[in-house]
Amino acid sequence: MEYLNSLLKQLLYYKQLGDKAMAQLDDEALYWQYNEESNSIAIIVQHLAGNMQSRFTDFMTSDGEKTWRNRDAEFMPVIHDRTSLKQEWESGWKVVLDTIKSLSDADLDKIIYIRNEGHTVMEALNRQLAHYPYHIGQMVFIAKMLKDKDWQTLSIPKNASSNYNATKFSTEKSRKHFTDEWLEKDNNQ
Repeated sequence: MEYLNSLLKQLLYYKQLGDKAMAQLDDEALYWQYNEESNSIAIIVQHLAGNMQSRFTDFMTSDGEKTWRNRDAEFMPVIHDRTSLKQEWESGWKVVLDTIKSLSDADLDKIIYIRNEGHTVMEALNRQLAHYPYHIGQMVFIAKMLKDKDWQTLSIPKNASSNYNATKFSTEKSRKHFTDEWLEKDNNQ
């Protein structure tokens, strides 16, 4: 279960980054696009939610690319308000997190399919662990550009690495996941 627990923590960390980036923006900014070929944060959220729902619904028993998924529509401005966008985001994450929590180590070597291509469960999970942070990084980058000087950093602030490291190295060595303090801090706010 160590892999699955680590995976959950990683995904929750990236979800938190997306949540915090979107929280810093007004409604209009969620729909801003650099140009016609670029995606807005809203479109990225639609795509992630569609992918999550497709990949993780009936995860062990049906192909990860569901016949009901309309991937092309995910890249069209379909959701037009923050509340609906947030609901879509949360419903995607719910199916991902609930599915992963239902898995055991015995499942990791089983074969599942995405577009008829066989993956071990671990390979499929790793595929999504690369895919979701890729897009969440885009969301953070867009939000950071739009907020400019008003951006509230989501990681170690600029010019604060020395202080951060000094604090880290002033404590005893311990075994923990790097996201533990970030998730704990967020849960206490």
